[in-house]
Formats: sequence, C-alpha cells, structure tokens
Amino acid sequence: MPSIRPVALAVPRRGEDVLVFEYHDSIKDQTFYRPLGGGIDFGETAEAAVRRELREELDVDLLDVRLLGVLENLFHAFGRDGHEIVFIFDCRLADQSLYERDAVGEIRDDAGTKVMWRPLGSFDARNPLYPAGIVELLRGETPCRG
Repeated sequence: MPSIRPVALAVPRRGEDVLVFEYHDSIKDQTFYRPLGGGIDFGETAEAAVRRELREELDVDLLDVRLLGVLENLFHAFGRDGHEIVFIFDCRLADQSLYERDAVGEIRDDAGTKVMWRPLGSFDARNPLYPAGIVELLRGETPCRG
C-alpha cells in the first residue's frame, strides 16, 4: 500500500543561487532540480534528518539550520504516484569552498547525479524545481495551488 513519505530538504543560498541536484525522469523525458536531503527515519527529527542527509550526500555539515516551511507534495514521477510531507530548511554549509564553485560535484551515494548552484529565477515549467511551491516559499511568498 502506498504511504506518505516525510522528507527534509536543505536550501543553502549563495546570493540569488540555491544548491540543487539535477535529475532526469526518463519516462516523462523531463530534467528537473531538487534541493538535497531525503527521508526522515522513524524517531528522527526533521532537522536531524537534513543534517544526516547532507553529510551522506556531500560530506558537509550544516550551520544555522532554520525551518522555512512545510509543503505537501503530491506528484507523479518515474511512472508512479508519490506523496510527501516536505520540511524545507534554510542553512549554511560549513565547508566554505563549496560556495566558490558553480558545479559542486556529485551526490556521493548516487554517482552521476550533479550538484550545482542555480539562480532561483532560472526555474520554470521547462526546468522545474521540486517540490511544487518551493520557489514561492524561497521568495517569501505563500505557495498556493488550486
């Protein structure tokens, strides 16, 4: 039976840029972007999860972690439906060298998945940033869906 997945995502910023990874859904033939992070384990807080996930994915610690908001994400990707409750965290990266390059590298446990800084204004229907509503949240707007 499908279930709702709790997720914690980190959104460090470099001026107008946000740190994201690039992925491709071959079924929809769509490239999309998403902040780094992942699932929250049972008994783990969302903040602890986002810290753990960034250590696993980029081998970096987070500073000044602060909850920006929570989004409910209903989506269809990779040929299946999904439902997430997404905790979005503002933060800084402890490794200052990551702010100095546009292409940060690859996710450690997902070879080939590129991590990069992208301007918040560069995301649109052709190059979406997921989950839905995150761009508005990062701009300080109230995400609306109808």
